[in-house]
Amino acid sequence: MKTKTLLMPLDMHLHLRDGVMLETVAPLSAYSFSGAIIMPNLVPPVTTLDDVVEYKKRVMSAVPNDYFEPYMTLFYKNYSKSFLESVADEITAIKLYPDGATTNSDGGVASFDIEKMRETLETMAELEIPLCVHGESAGFVMDREAEFMSVYELLAKNFPKLKIIMEHITTKDAVEMLDKYDNLYATITVHHLLLTLDDVIGGMMMPHHFCKPIAKRPEDLDALLSIALEAHPKVMFGSDSAPHPQHKKETCGCAAGVFTAPIALQLLCEIFDQYGKLDNLQAFVSDNAQNIYGICPEFKEVTLENRPFEVPTSYGNVVPMYAGETINWAIESVE
Repeated sequence: MKTKTLLMPLDMHLHLRDGVMLETVAPLSAYSFSGAIIMPNLVPPVTTLDDVVEYKKRVMSAVPNDYFEPYMTLFYKNYSKSFLESVADEITAIKLYPDGATTNSDGGVASFDIEKMRETLETMAELEIPLCVHGESAGFVMDREAEFMSVYELLAKNFPKLKIIMEHITTKDAVEMLDKYDNLYATITVHHLLLTLDDVIGGMMMPHHFCKPIAKRPEDLDALLSIALEAHPKVMFGSDSAPHPQHKKETCGCAAGVFTAPIALQLLCEIFDQYGKLDNLQAFVSDNAQNIYGICPEFKEVTLENRPFEVPTSYGNVVPMYAGETINWAIESVE
C-alpha cells in the first residue's frame, strides 16, 4: 500500500480561537503538525506583549504534548519602533486585516496611507518580522482579491526589504503577482486547491465550504494548483482552518471559515498523489516555510497511507470539511 512520510509539517496560517474552542481544536493541529502561525484576530485582538505571552500560554496548555510550536502574531496597528523592539522576540509575524474584511477584523486597516504606516513597516523590515496580509478590497466579492493587487504592489515597492506574505491566495492574479517582486510570498489553503464557487453555491448552499476569501473560478483553481503542485519556493501551505460552532455555520448569516485542520495532510496527499506530484509535498508543507520564515520546527514524522478514511461528522461542536464522507488517505502514524 502506498505511503508518504512528511517531516515537520507546518501550517502557516491557523485559527485556534480561544476558550473552549481552543481546547477543542488545538490538539488536532498539534497531533499532525510541528508548528503553526497562530492568527491574532481574537475578540479583543492580540495587540500587546502581554496579549501575545498570555495567548501562547493558553495555546500550550491546550496542547497535550511539547512537540508543537505556536508561532505567535500580532494584529496589525501602526506600532512604534520601541514597541516592536520590545515584542520582536515573542512573535514570528504581524497580521494585517483590512477593516471588516473577514471574521473578527473590525479595527483593522481602513486606509493604506503609506506615510502613516512607514515607521511600523520599516521597523518590521529592520527586525525581520514578516507582514502577513489578508488581501481583499471592499469591492464586489469575486473581485476583492484581484483589486487588492495594487495594494500589494504599493507595499512591495515602498518596503522592498519587508517580507510580505499574501495569505490564502485564491486567484490567478495573485499567482501572477508572486514573481513580480522579490519580497512577495504566499500561502495556499487545501480547500482552495479543491473548491470553486460552484462547490459552495452551485447547487444547494454548502455552509461548511463557505470562507473568505471565497473560492473562485476554475481558471483560478488551475493557477493555484500549478504553483502548489510544483512547490514553488515562494509558496507554502497555510490551512486558514477556521472553526465555528455548528450553529453559527448552519444558519442565516453563515460564519465564514472552513475547518480542515484534522484532515489537511490527508487531503494534500490525495491532491498531490492525484497529479503525480507526491514528491513535492514535503517542500510545500514544510521546507519552503522553513526557508521563508527562517524557522526550525520541532521534529515530527507523520506517515500517511493511501487507504479510505471516513471523516468524523464533528469534532466537539465543529463540523469539518467533508464531514461523514470518505477520503482516500489516512494518517498511519506520528512520531
